[in-house]
Amino acid sequence: MSSVAGTLGIVIGLASWVGALRWLRVAQREHYIPGRIWLFVRLWLRESPASIVIAVVGFFGAVSAWSSALPRIPHLIAGAVAAAASIAAPIGLGLRGRTSPLALTWRLRRLALVVVMVDLVVVGVGIAVGEPLGAAVSAGWLSPLLVDLALRITAPLERRLMGRFVDEATSRLRRVRPRVVGITGSFGKTTTKGYVAALVEGTYRTLATPASFNNRGGLARAINEHLTSDVEVFVAEMGMFGPGEIAELVSWVRPEISVITAIGPVHLERLGSEAAIVRAKLEIVETARVVVLNVDYPRLALAANALEQEGARRVVRVSAISLEADVAVKPNDEGEVVVYAHGAKIAKAALADVVAGNLACAVAVALELGVAPEDIAERLGRIKPAPNRLVAGVSPTSGVEVLDDTYNANPMGARRALDALGARRDGGGRRVVVTPGMIELGRRQYLENFKFAKAAAQVASHIIVVGRTNRRALEAGADEGRDEPGSTLQELRWAPDREHAVALVREMLEPGDVVLYENDLPDHYP
Repeated sequence: MSSVAGTLGIVIGLASWVGALRWLRVAQREHYIPGRIWLFVRLWLRESPASIVIAVVGFFGAVSAWSSALPRIPHLIAGAVAAAASIAAPIGLGLRGRTSPLALTWRLRRLALVVVMVDLVVVGVGIAVGEPLGAAVSAGWLSPLLVDLALRITAPLERRLMGRFVDEATSRLRRVRPRVVGITGSFGKTTTKGYVAALVEGTYRTLATPASFNNRGGLARAINEHLTSDVEVFVAEMGMFGPGEIAELVSWVRPEISVITAIGPVHLERLGSEAAIVRAKLEIVETARVVVLNVDYPRLALAANALEQEGARRVVRVSAISLEADVAVKPNDEGEVVVYAHGAKIAKAALADVVAGNLACAVAVALELGVAPEDIAERLGRIKPAPNRLVAGVSPTSGVEVLDDTYNANPMGARRALDALGARRDGGGRRVVVTPGMIELGRRQYLENFKFAKAAAQVASHIIVVGRTNRRALEAGADEGRDEPGSTLQELRWAPDREHAVALVREMLEPGDVVLYENDLPDHYP
């Protein structure tokens, strides 16, 4: 009986570690940033009361499993309960994932190895004090904290390993010597990058970083894999998770022209204030001789004045509002956008759903690189929306118009998407908004989602709220908006995930209807 019980104890202890796989997946999806795991533990427990119950049961099971004074069977049952809780909770956070499965990269394998080593240390302590089962199930039950600990342990190693690729990318940049354009902003980075490439290619051989390769590893990979000897202009998107990150990128990428597209609350969760966001974004100007700033944002207008007074670099102001800016892009009454440089019209084009401020940034960059105004005018027709950023199309099977804005997650972009949906109301069909809301807005997250849903109730006939992350804010905003004069909202529904939401859309819509998919969250969000 003793050997059987011991074997069962080992099996139970190992089973309790299975739950760590889900937290490894969260770590991977959150760019291996220490501290993010605990944020998601709180988020899932907040949105899933059943998970709280399971966690409490698991806690008491783990505590009981430490007591070898219990009879053998109750002791094993306590361990089994704790192991089951570590596997089951949080309810809905899958081990494999539907939208973002675990990718067995070398970095993940190294992290998993360290997690196992930490688990074994905990078990070793348990063996030393005569409580191996309690230690094993506790390690499984505390797997979120242990994964986060492993992230902190491996961070210096991973930075050193990545340094080799950064050194290679730095050497390649020095050999090729392209003119470098660095683009950052709270939002609009990827769209502006695409606009710049469209306007400059043809005058210069141009390389823009693919997809959202905008951090240290992504930029190094883009350079090492794609920067060939004939590239004359390199357009680098630069993102950040905290202060100092853009400064580190600039230290080796060294932009000649730096662009800040917008400032908004997108990074509030990590930086705390818009003033801190501006300071972090302004790190991009360090090596630049020219700085392009969208002065429609008051904080960037102030930054433009301050940089100009310093005199170390030239400031180019752009706007989608004021013709007094160095470069302005504004719509006319014929549905075209008109491009102005220093007050003079240089181009116009019929561009649907173009982001005028982002286009103004791109035109300013093209002019600074020496692209002729007539070439800019001719190339405006190449401007395409970035994938999944307010891309319009009609489904060939259903005849439903789809506005795909699934990669947008900021309040201004969300309002622009609602404007695009509202502009389609003349067709008379149903207009549906499908959204999980916006994230990483810190203390403003509830308010911004509330305001978005309230505004959506003025243009949409149906709203489908996806998931639980922002459900309360979105439903409250939609309910208030429905009670206001002019509301078009007929129905508010909830779907547990994107797949269920898409199924609802397919059931209710017909040719001539329009659906806006506003943002999409990976499934490690509740």
